Amino acid sequence: MLERTDLHDLVGPPTRGKVRDVYDLPGNRLLLVATDRLSAFDRVLGCVPYKGQVLTEVSTWWFGQLASVVGHHHLATVDPNAVVGRRCRTVPVEVVVRGYLTGVTSTSLWPRYRDGARELYGLRLPDGLSFNDPLPEPLITPTTKAQAGAHDEPISSADVVRTGLVPAARWEEIEQVALALFRRGGELAAAAGLTLVDTKYEFGIDDEDRLTLIDEVHTPDSSRFWRAGTGEHLDKELVRRWYAEHGYRGDGDPPPLPAELAATLSEAYLEIHRRLLGRPFEPAETPENDRLARNVAAWLDAGSPVDR
Repeated sequence: MLERTDLHDLVGPPTRGKVRDVYDLPGNRLLLVATDRLSAFDRVLGCVPYKGQVLTEVSTWWFGQLASVVGHHHLATVDPNAVVGRRCRTVPVEVVVRGYLTGVTSTSLWPRYRDGARELYGLRLPDGLSFNDPLPEPLITPTTKAQAGAHDEPISSADVVRTGLVPAARWEEIEQVALALFRRGGELAAAAGLTLVDTKYEFGIDDEDRLTLIDEVHTPDSSRFWRAGTGEHLDKELVRRWYAEHGYRGDGDPPPLPAELAATLSEAYLEIHRRLLGRPFEPAETPENDRLARNVAAWLDAGSPVDR
């Protein structure tokens, strides 16, 4: 057994993202550590209790449910807050699939529709729709992957191909896979008493040139979920709406995230976990850094086994 307990000594320093820390591992793999940091409006706004563990467990569950649709990068869950993923060449476009006319940000459908837009991302929307109405069909709304300090930029599918971001045949495959993932996700969500409203997919290309689902998938950070029949949000939109109601939409310094809102969001995330996985959430009580270092050391010492 490796006796080193400092993760940085074990695998080197991380690349720190807004909500996830990424470590390089031998064998063309990455250690992806989810944190409790909360990001919205392209910045970290605070921390939500148990968020990292909930998202790790929920996303791992979804990878198993979606494996029949497309391969994924998940290799092993080595800690309640961390997974090992296969390194892939990242497709430079995030694929957002939307099923409802909702949202509060400038790239959301509802504000644009409310202000008169009807031709959105290649789909003609009829007049007379209201906030949170279902769309005539799921709508793919691609965005560029933002560089540090920049926002995602909405683009059309035609622009994805025209500008050379993704070759035409690969983009056609991505669109077909994204819609199939959304259909499957919606079915499983409905079985758990949830509505999958919209979601973001990220894709990579593996060493054999196969399309691969990467990042996290169908979590309350990367998707909107409603309680079926009520439309009550159980996702990060709770925070976006609070900030929008208080006049903040991404410019300047945001007001601090209230503790009670963080607690409310944590409870919503726990409900998502409970509904999908069908069991109560069990928090990992050991201090995160100590536990993570020990678990990664044990996994490496065991020969880096892959989950089956």
